[in-house]
Amino acid sequence: MTENSQRLSVEIDNMNCGACAARIDAALTAVPGLADISVNLANQTARASASDAAALDRALAALDDAGYPPRHQVVRLEIDGMSCASCVASVEKALETAPGTLSARVNLASGAAQVETRLRDTQALIDAVAKTGKTARLKDSGTPGRATQRAERHKTRFWLALALTLPVFLAEMGGHLYPPLHHWIAATIGQTTSWALQGLLTALVLTFPGREIMVLGYRGLWHRTPDMNALVALGVSAAFGYSTVALLAPGLLPEAARAVYFESAAVIITLILLGRMLEARAKGRTGAAIRKLMTLAPETALVDHAGDVRETPVAEITRGARIHVRPGGRIAVDGRVIKGQSFVDESMVTGEPVPVAKEKGDTVVGGTVNGTGALVFRATAVGGDTVLARIIDMVESAQSARLPVQSLVNRVTAWFVPVVMGLAALTALAWGVFGPTASHALVAGVSVLIIACPCAMGLATPTSIMVGTGRAAEMGVLFRKGDALQKLQSVRTLAFDKTGTLTLGRPELTDLAAEGDDDALLRLAAAAEAQSEHPLARAIVAAAQARGLDLPQAEDFGSATGKGLAARVEGHEVRIGSASYLAEHGIDTGRFAERATGFAESGKTAIFLGVDGTARAVLAIADPIKPGTREALAALHDMGLKVAMITGDAEPTARAIAAELGIDSVRAGVLPEGKVAALESLDGPVGFVGDGINDAPALARADVGLAIGTGTDVAIEAADVVLMSGDLRGVTAALEVSRMTLRNIRQNLGWAFGYNVLLIPVAAGVLAVFGGPMLSPPLAAGAMALSSLFVLGNALRLRWIGRNHGAPSDPAPQQTPRKEAQA
Repeated sequence: MTENSQRLSVEIDNMNCGACAARIDAALTAVPGLADISVNLANQTARASASDAAALDRALAALDDAGYPPRHQVVRLEIDGMSCASCVASVEKALETAPGTLSARVNLASGAAQVETRLRDTQALIDAVAKTGKTARLKDSGTPGRATQRAERHKTRFWLALALTLPVFLAEMGGHLYPPLHHWIAATIGQTTSWALQGLLTALVLTFPGREIMVLGYRGLWHRTPDMNALVALGVSAAFGYSTVALLAPGLLPEAARAVYFESAAVIITLILLGRMLEARAKGRTGAAIRKLMTLAPETALVDHAGDVRETPVAEITRGARIHVRPGGRIAVDGRVIKGQSFVDESMVTGEPVPVAKEKGDTVVGGTVNGTGALVFRATAVGGDTVLARIIDMVESAQSARLPVQSLVNRVTAWFVPVVMGLAALTALAWGVFGPTASHALVAGVSVLIIACPCAMGLATPTSIMVGTGRAAEMGVLFRKGDALQKLQSVRTLAFDKTGTLTLGRPELTDLAAEGDDDALLRLAAAAEAQSEHPLARAIVAAAQARGLDLPQAEDFGSATGKGLAARVEGHEVRIGSASYLAEHGIDTGRFAERATGFAESGKTAIFLGVDGTARAVLAIADPIKPGTREALAALHDMGLKVAMITGDAEPTARAIAAELGIDSVRAGVLPEGKVAALESLDGPVGFVGDGINDAPALARADVGLAIGTGTDVAIEAADVVLMSGDLRGVTAALEVSRMTLRNIRQNLGWAFGYNVLLIPVAAGVLAVFGGPMLSPPLAAGAMALSSLFVLGNALRLRWIGRNHGAPSDPAPQQTPRKEAQA
């Protein structure tokens, strides 16, 4: 392969047979510039060597034309050497123009890039980044300590730079603070020797702790992608070069301009390293949420290998494995309980603080913590298919998102560094021509280069996104799509599905008005209903079981679809159903009519019970409102939003529930396919909250779709935001995160832009023109570092969202497992 050669490696979805493989091979063979073509049907891949990037693009086009488009995949890269928004712009542009790239997003705060590409081989992406002067590697999600290592590296460099800079600073500036020091140096080693030692120590600062800044800066200039490092490198080089001339060839400078600025060069590097050390430490805190998620899953688990239970690495666990969990142990992967009872703390995944009872048949989630009982479960999802892995993927995707507001920053930073370089040159030229000495030109030019801070502009948006979405994840709210973070704060109406969203989604017996013994009548009704699979029947049976009633066997069971059922129970003829159904069989329900009407007006379903030809009771069944729903809707109203309900229920039932919950508008009797039209009739922008398969179109169509995490996978895939628990107070948490994050971003951008607008003229010497002071390069470096730290510190305030008023859901009384273990 030549120096410009590229590797083609793609996965193809619809390669189903040998004929498909042959057609793919023929399509690639016809492309000029391809060699070593290999098509593998077993793993559905195609590989080849391409002579250059153009041949690679032709190969991808040929696959499209042949009807076998390559599968898209998301690649995450770690980028070293990025320091400002200009770095982000150049790296992003390089990745977007790499062969096979569909989209690229680069995040300065995390030092990472997310690329959607059609190629399996990531070398083309790594090579593209290298052309900008930066280095890239595949991101390893399993090693969250990279940020810590980077912080330690910056710490070491700073302390070395400080040790070398301190003597330089004291030798040159100490005499201004303590004049006898200046006289002592002149009387002992002399000014020339002092300057020479300062030059030597400064050279060591630039060569060792400051080497990365200088190398990256000049590499960026060489590749015509100048960044913050380039500004610093030029400024420091100018100060060091001028000082070297003053030391070694003083005759080239006017006597009044013979001064050294070694201390400026050394102090600039030291202050920038201090800023980057503190910045790296702060960045580490911005990614705390994702690292916390990564550490949830244990490294090993107790796996049953044909009766031999032993510690096994989680990476080796396969679907279907039997896994034992001891009391207090952490659950390794997703599964279904096959033995034991316990409570499991799922708060780290769902945000719900109350442990959940688990027994045979219940699901468990990897990363959660078992309580005091022992469990045995069968693995149903491992590796990247687990809930925890998908949550980490969602959070990483959201944290690397580019919000629409970022486009303004990208447009500005595209020309910011070149403009600053031009301003610095003009400033130096103006002071050189009109100023009193050449040193004024040097000070002003270097100060302009140093004080400009694209770092703050580059950090303003991604740091807020990282902290905000990380805090949201801790609260059980996952932003699947990054732009939802910005869209949600502009929503004016929130529409809710009813069943399973506002309500529990399972009918329960709420009232029993009877003539006679309530338990005895409920026992007869439940015995008859036990033969039915209808949801209302299950509600009656569950109510009887909750009262501890034993249910006799029913005989002669028969049902009339949509009307009711009949059965013989312990010699009694039992009929259950609507008033009309009982009337058909000569049973008058008039005595219960008033109670039934009251139930209906409250949104409940009335069911009549007849025993031996006489109406004996009316039962009310309803889908109960979820705990926390009333509080959530009240909070939404307090936030200034309108609340709507879209349901397939009849108008009276829907109106009754709406009145109970304080819902502003109702769309009742809506079929699943009509929910999109119902959404469009509401005042926008509109958010929709749902949980079922039939909610997927509405979730996708809404300006922002919020899916209940306890709902169906189809609904979750269609949504922009996922609420991991069923508690609707998660909606208010999502809105709060969205609003506060966008407010935080606006604050950061206002500071970053305002800082440069105000201080670049000061650095250029505008104040000195009117008799004010010149801004020294070291002070400019300090101000530049503080600007970035301000942005980071402001973003970190988002970690306190919701902490003053608790989690999205309040702890409920702890319940016991549904079945008691008995000897």
